[in-house]
This record gives sequence, C-alpha cells and structure tokens, in this order.
Amino acid sequence: MRRIDKILNGIPKEQPLKENEYINKTDGFIYCSKCNTPKQMKIEILSKQLTVPVMCRCRSIEYKKEQEESKKRECMEYIARLRSSGLHDKALRDYTFENDKGYNPEMEKAHKYVEQWDKMKAMSTGLLLWGGTGTGKTFFAGCVANALIDTGVPVLMTNFARILNSLTNMFSEDRNGFIDSLNKYELLIIDDLGMERQSEFALEQVYNVIDSRYRSKRPLIVTTNLTLDELKNPADISRKRIYDRVLERCVPLKINNRNIRTMNAAMNFSAAKELLVGGDEQ
Repeated sequence: MRRIDKILNGIPKEQPLKENEYINKTDGFIYCSKCNTPKQMKIEILSKQLTVPVMCRCRSIEYKKEQEESKKRECMEYIARLRSSGLHDKALRDYTFENDKGYNPEMEKAHKYVEQWDKMKAMSTGLLLWGGTGTGKTFFAGCVANALIDTGVPVLMTNFARILNSLTNMFSEDRNGFIDSLNKYELLIIDDLGMERQSEFALEQVYNVIDSRYRSKRPLIVTTNLTLDELKNPADISRKRIYDRVLERCVPLKINNRNIRTMNAAMNFSAAKELLVGGDEQ
C-alpha cells in the first residue's frame, strides 16, 4: 500500500494551462494547441479513476529526436574514449581509409578484414604484415584500427618498445596483470615486431605478451620488417616460440616493396620548393 500511495502522491496535481494548451470540451482533457492531441489520459488504480499526464504527438516526436541525439552523442563520446585509449600515438588517428592515397594495392585486404571482422574475431584470425621499411604496413594496420574503433570495437595499437618500457618499471608480480589487461581489447595491433631490444628479459616479455594473446583466442595484427623466411626459420628457440604463435594465428600478407615514405618525402620536398622559390630555377 505504501508503494501505491507513493505512486498516487507522485501524480502531478492540476496546473494552470500553459500558453500552448486548451481544454477539450468533449473529454475534459488538456490538449496541445500545436498538434491537437491530448496531454492527459485516464487510468484506474485501486478502483480509482485518475487523470495522468501523457506526451502529446508533437512532444513525443521531439522526445524521440532528443533521445536519438543523446544516443548519438553517447556513441561519439564512447568512440572518442576508445580512440584515446587505443591509439596513444596521435599520428595514428590520421591513418584512415579516407586518407589512403592508393599507393598500396594490398589496402583492399584491409577493407575486407574490417568487413569480415565478426568472422575473423570468431576464428581468432589476425594478420602478419611483412615487408620492407616504409612500405605502408603501419598505415595499413592503422586504417584497420580506426575503422573498427568507429564501429565501437576496442582496439589497441602499440609496439613492443612501449610495452617493454611499461613492464621494465613494474614489479614482477604486476607484470602478469598488465599483460592480461591487453586482452581486454578485442583487437591488439603490435607494430614493428623484431625491432625491440634483444635482451633475454625483452624476449621473455615479448613471448609472454604473444602467448597471453594466443591463449585468450583474440585476434592479433603484427607488422614487421622481417622476411617470412626469417619468421619461419628464426636463429634461436626464444624467437621460434614467439614467431610460431604469430604464424599460427596470423595470415601472412606481404606489403608491396615501394617505399611510400620516400615517395611522400619527395612530394613534400617538391611542394616546399614550390612554396619557397616558386617557378624560378635556382
């Protein structure tokens, strides 16, 4: 009964008519003068007939629009948080399909990976992007990261240098927790495998990160300057344990041999020269 009383007491008492309201003489309800639909209705509680407020048609449309806008803002804020959390290097946020200049023919496969993400995730399938320096491996991976983040997928793109710096400054008992935290991301992208320090500690931690991801059965994308032959035939057992797990879960994809960095540098130089000296020969 107390709950019922609370509900009844919460029903607003009659208020003076607002400027855009009028009383309908047929049913005695307050109506909206804009859409001419009722703003009240009758309900029965404990055999009592009560008049309660409702939204008129135009207010209902406004409310729906407000809810949609609120959800859109929440979605945009969530995506912004995902991007801030997963792409610590702000330069990576510009690595998008919209900014692709068409240099890399393999970018079609980046689009396909994003399109087939649900299946790739279900199969724990990642990518191994290998090829020479400056050929666009990082841009390829960044485009995948940004496209998935835009759909609300948590992605972390980092490298082992950054990971090792974090692990080096931790007590040993905290390292497992840090490594496990990487698996909260649905996709983990590690840039430049093989460029990290080659100490025993570094190789052990690299293995721990890869093995943890392997056991979590979550997709991993790796970029490397190593050749596929070097990955399949490493010099020692420590690297073999790492590379075997990568090769088992990541589809190898060779990125073309054109050095995009050199091409960009040449274009930037040409543009700068034009700004500085114009059409005059120097």
